[in-house]
Amino acid sequence: MAKRKESITPETTDQNKGITAKATKATTSRKKKEEPMAAEEAKAEAKAKRTTRKKATDAPAAEMGAPVTTAGKAAPAKRRGRPKKGEAAGAEVPVQVASKSGVQEVVKAKTRTRAKAAATKVVEAGDVLVPAGQQPDQPVWYASLFTDYDIYLFKEGKHFSLYLKLGSHPMEVHGRQGTYFAVWAPNAEQVSVMGEFNGWSRENHQLHVRHDGSGIWEGFIPDVQAGMMYKYHIKSKYHLYHVEKSDPFAFCREVPPQTASIVNNLQYEWQDQAWIDERKSKTGQPQPYSVYEVHLGSWRRKPEDNNRPLTYRELAEELPAYVKEMGFTHVEFMPVMYHPFSGSWGYQITGYFAAHSLLGSPQDLMHLIDVLHQHGIGVIMDWVPSHFPSDEHGLAYFDGTHLFEHADPRKGFHPDWNSYIFNYGRNEVRSFLISNALFWLDKYHVDGLRVDAVASMLYLDYSRKEGEWIPNEYGGRENLEAISLLKDFNHAVHDNFPEVLTIAEESTAWPMVTGHVEDGGLGFNMKWMMGWMHDSLHYFSKDPIYRRYHQGEITFSIIYAFSEKFMLPLSHDEVVHGKGSLLGKMPGDEWQRFANLRALYSYMYAHPGGKLMFMGCEIAQSTEWNHDSSLDWHLLHYTPHQGIQQLMRELNAVYKAEPGMYRHSFSPEGFQWVDLNDAHNSVMSFLRKGDKPGDEILVVCNFTPALHEHYRLGAPHAGKWVQIFNSDDKRYGGSDVHNPEPIQTEPEPFHGQAHSMTLKLPPLAVVYFKLLTE
Repeated sequence: MAKRKESITPETTDQNKGITAKATKATTSRKKKEEPMAAEEAKAEAKAKRTTRKKATDAPAAEMGAPVTTAGKAAPAKRRGRPKKGEAAGAEVPVQVASKSGVQEVVKAKTRTRAKAAATKVVEAGDVLVPAGQQPDQPVWYASLFTDYDIYLFKEGKHFSLYLKLGSHPMEVHGRQGTYFAVWAPNAEQVSVMGEFNGWSRENHQLHVRHDGSGIWEGFIPDVQAGMMYKYHIKSKYHLYHVEKSDPFAFCREVPPQTASIVNNLQYEWQDQAWIDERKSKTGQPQPYSVYEVHLGSWRRKPEDNNRPLTYRELAEELPAYVKEMGFTHVEFMPVMYHPFSGSWGYQITGYFAAHSLLGSPQDLMHLIDVLHQHGIGVIMDWVPSHFPSDEHGLAYFDGTHLFEHADPRKGFHPDWNSYIFNYGRNEVRSFLISNALFWLDKYHVDGLRVDAVASMLYLDYSRKEGEWIPNEYGGRENLEAISLLKDFNHAVHDNFPEVLTIAEESTAWPMVTGHVEDGGLGFNMKWMMGWMHDSLHYFSKDPIYRRYHQGEITFSIIYAFSEKFMLPLSHDEVVHGKGSLLGKMPGDEWQRFANLRALYSYMYAHPGGKLMFMGCEIAQSTEWNHDSSLDWHLLHYTPHQGIQQLMRELNAVYKAEPGMYRHSFSPEGFQWVDLNDAHNSVMSFLRKGDKPGDEILVVCNFTPALHEHYRLGAPHAGKWVQIFNSDDKRYGGSDVHNPEPIQTEPEPFHGQAHSMTLKLPPLAVVYFKLLTE
């Protein structure tokens, strides 16, 4: 192992909740006699071993052979050689379990929500199971946080609180402080904990394997304290493979490029109960969703300190106040889970339960979320169950077999991202993934999860040529195991946290992404409206003189706007990889480029659906996003950029203040065309509707630089209409063409309406009107 740099050491420890449980059997032996391999499997393994291999640790995981795992369990292994001296040949010896009354404990399981969701039970913490009597002479004591019921749920793929069981948990056993360790490695011959407490020895602290077929290795090591670094040394049953692995369930990791896990119990005193209570009170109610997407490492940097990113604590001093001042309702963090390569932006995760340590400790990230909540800002996190990288310290080839990933590269390796795909059909992997989702909602008080790359999960032939993928059991290209996982994920999230959002980044026409699981849908609350994003940016990138020929392109999204519950994204993907900035996509001279950008944002906020905007877009960042540098905040010294920022403040204010803009964002009763056919002038107009006429907002869009002094428009109601927003206002950098007085309708039919009115249409602008009521 390479020499380690000084790591971040968490300041606090936590009292582990433990487990209430039924007593389990234990044994004084550390190994269990293996079952004989089936004849067909033995033949297949022998064929795979005909070629001579170099030492397994010298080969990358992707090149190594391993027993193929099937859905839910690994193929049984053939034992090589005789048992070691003193090793029991499969005999189990019952061990008394400590109890206050001397009577065995019983299982205490609890569902947090509806009885119909029996599959989403969350097993809660209780007492640790330990043998009676002291164990002073053993480096690793027998102890367990697992009950028989835990193991049953784990094997069934229904254990959704594994973070309370697996991993490292500081606690006291028989009056001795230490740490309980547990790791899933069913194909391991030996698992040891190595760390700074034992000089990184690979042999001194060997965990005990459970004899219930779970493949879990566990034990209590006295005197290991919170803040200490460790890894698992795993010797596999296959190919002489041995490796040092980070703990998949570690709550804390070293700062990259170091990869050791750190004992941490996530103790933190939250101050956001008022936010949580309000969040629960709004469950199921229509709400405005205006999301500010943030890459925490590049939002702001410290140029005076070697251009380093802000820490979580420093971000907590600046980000919440800025987001509140801008009027966004939520932030969305690009992945903050531990990732070794910053160039992946967090989408290549090796530590799914650990906050990225480059910016601080887990408690520091909790503090940032806490302060955001205190400012009235919700927090959505990107979650990546679609793939993981091949780094040796991570999940890949974990115990000398394809444990977390599917063994067949046609299902288990992602050609686009050069990474592994989870084996969604393996029950223990399903428990891992759904437990991870609930972990961030539970321990970090997160308000929503945006699931990355859902399309790559749904289709077996995603980004693959003919012959590079395996059809499902019915001959189709749908990944039935991934579909089942996504349904279970949404079911578990919404049963345990009904007020929390799940959002799918899904770019295909897959039906019912936001449909209820009970009705055959995937169960998400919202889906990114990728079609709107591509069509709108394509339209706005054209010179206005040609837009008359593409009117259908900008109006097409309404045809399918209510087929799902959509969120409109202008995300990070649109300002990287040579695509340039949003401002750079706009045609014309400088004034027209800024006017086009103002019109795009104003049209976006009027369109049905939630809103998401990547950081920097609100100040009209002029260059492409670079994750290694700060946003160009100096641009705010210039008036046009100040104008865009002010526009965004007021768009958010109008959006949140007017029920007609959000109350029926996902249903057709919230939208009505006034006129979509004026392609000659590139003008379109529509209504956003609330529950009563006074909520209605009339939106008129002029997508050319032509000024229309007397533009006649059909009016759905007689009366006076007042301008409440105009993207051409001089405060935003516009030409300041307004309708300053309320406009009285006339009893002249137009656009299919019984009344009409005449108004001014500013150049390259979007104007909102509202009916004056008594």
